[in-house]
Amino acid sequence: MMLANTPRVVLLRDLRDEISHNYGVGRTIVAVDGIGGSGSAEFADGLAEVFREQGRASFRASIDDFHRPRTERYRRGENDPHGYFEDSFDYSLFRRVLIEPYRLGGSAGFQLVGFDERRDQTAQPAWTTAPRDAVLIVDGVFLNRTELRGLWHYSIRLDVPYGEAYRRLHETLGVDADPEAPSNARYVGGQDLYQAEGDPRTRASAVIDNADPAHPRRLFLDSC
Repeated sequence: MMLANTPRVVLLRDLRDEISHNYGVGRTIVAVDGIGGSGSAEFADGLAEVFREQGRASFRASIDDFHRPRTERYRRGENDPHGYFEDSFDYSLFRRVLIEPYRLGGSAGFQLVGFDERRDQTAQPAWTTAPRDAVLIVDGVFLNRTELRGLWHYSIRLDVPYGEAYRRLHETLGVDADPEAPSNARYVGGQDLYQAEGDPRTRASAVIDNADPAHPRRLFLDSC
């Protein structure tokens, strides 16, 4: 079914066509990176939809489904930014059950979910297979950090001001709407560490201003 020609869908189709032009055959992996509240999950869902509109199999995963156990995530304390940046996710599990088997192609099964955060335990295995020419779209935070950069054929960075992102998080999760509130120090500080490791905007294949999700705009950064 064709989607309505909204500004959002038009931009998503442009990204899809760019990805398909460069990676039209075989297994492709796309990252949608952004701070909490940036809308990365919804953007990735939309990108998957426009790939399906074109008839290409697309699969969705989120780094949020590959958390470490709570005792590991908060071993430095609940407000520590280094704990958020360094200890939140099990990248070994992510590679082992999703990325590596997905890349193998053929009949190899892969898991789109590796950890059940609500139960604080490894998720029950649910194996998925894909055709030869498929796209896997992963959303979440810190996706262009150094140890993950080599995983993506194409990566998208969503730009959203902290004030807008935390307004959204306040509406959906009830967190304090002020990014500078002490309760948000872990997350804002963790993002600062991510920025310091290497500007994720310059590592991305495309940067999108998603402050208005209905009217996202592609940004072309000055490389001079």
